[in-house]
Amino acid sequence: MIGMGTLVNSILVLIGSTIGILIKGGLKEKYQVTTMNALGLAVMFIGISGALQGLLLVEGNQLTSTNVMLMIISLALGAFIGEGIDIEARLDRLGEWIKKTLKVKDDKGNSFVEGFVNSSLLFCVGAMAIVGSLQDGLAGDPSILIAKGVIDGVVAIFFASTLGIGVFFSVISLLLYQGGITLGATFIEPLLSEQLISNISFIGSILIMGLGINMIFGKKIKVGNLLPAVLVPVIYEIIITVF
Repeated sequence: MIGMGTLVNSILVLIGSTIGILIKGGLKEKYQVTTMNALGLAVMFIGISGALQGLLLVEGNQLTSTNVMLMIISLALGAFIGEGIDIEARLDRLGEWIKKTLKVKDDKGNSFVEGFVNSSLLFCVGAMAIVGSLQDGLAGDPSILIAKGVIDGVVAIFFASTLGIGVFFSVISLLLYQGGITLGATFIEPLLSEQLISNISFIGSILIMGLGINMIFGKKIKVGNLLPAVLVPVIYEIIITVF
């Protein structure tokens, strides 16, 4: 059944978030802060490992760098477009709208919007989300998204235990993003080469690293406004192919 992967992924996030919210009630603030910093470190190094895979290349006995220009152009152009659209503010407003519509109150010391935006970005930016959604849409194979769902569910436990109920509602972003790719897979697939998916994942990993930095040090980087950067490799590949 096409779409099963996203459905299972979403259910596992909901289960994980619910467990995290229940745990949160018994956690003192100092444990929440330390757990948040630990998660930030984990997220940051997940991003670093993905970024290094895209940046470093082993040739014989030498380690060389690659995709440096792609990284600079993607981030600079992505930031310019993202600031123009102000994606971060739009995500914040979406979170505020959900909060007001459902009459959800902030947890003590935690923002609903912060939990919604941070977890939405983390669950949606990455190779497994893209590749898994394509595989689900083209072959009806949900295996990658189910595996991703298990990981997301575990992460959701810890996120919700520190950031609160906003993590629970990030499933809306997950459904729209992965569901959209799954439904449009037939049209998108001919445009995506293995190298292009790798490049998109590489840039996405850098954004995940930025998200980890924000979790530890506060909002220093507008990761939401950098989201267009993951689309720049598409333009880059078209230019390389044509010229």
